Amino acid sequence: MQIRLAGVEPESIVDGPGYRTAVFCQGCPHGCPGCHNPATHDYAGGYQTDTADVIETFGRNPLVRGVTLTGGEPMTQAAAMAEIAAAAKQKGLNVWCYTGYTLEQLLAGKDPDCMALLEAVDVLVDGPYLAHERSLDLLYCGSRNQRLIDMPATLKAGEIRLYVPPAW
Repeated sequence: MQIRLAGVEPESIVDGPGYRTAVFCQGCPHGCPGCHNPATHDYAGGYQTDTADVIETFGRNPLVRGVTLTGGEPMTQAAAMAEIAAAAKQKGLNVWCYTGYTLEQLLAGKDPDCMALLEAVDVLVDGPYLAHERSLDLLYCGSRNQRLIDMPATLKAGEIRLYVPPAW
């Protein structure tokens, strides 16, 4: 399946816990002022590739334990991102996804591709970046309105369950 990407970082340490592969999709409708990734907003930017090429990068480094889907806005390419997420899960990797939408907005849309992606995600970081709520003290997100949602627990319970990081 084709996907438009801004890039792939095979060994990220800032897009979730531990060593991860970060997949940066291209295109974003939100245009959040102060976004740390404005080069990913243009839908015509980046490059076109196949999801199989992205998936093939998983497992090259045995220290990589997860995949983060970010952007841009992953939900604008939900079918391709769901394919990538499912392949990551099959390889034993955990999957995080950053979105500028709230989970409530995504669920209300009832888009089957979006639902497939949400079902393959372990942690969803939701909500737009709000510069006036920026904090450097937050874990894995940039503004206080954003939530780290434990998606398997949320889908099972039928209500939002926040991700609780492990105590070291």
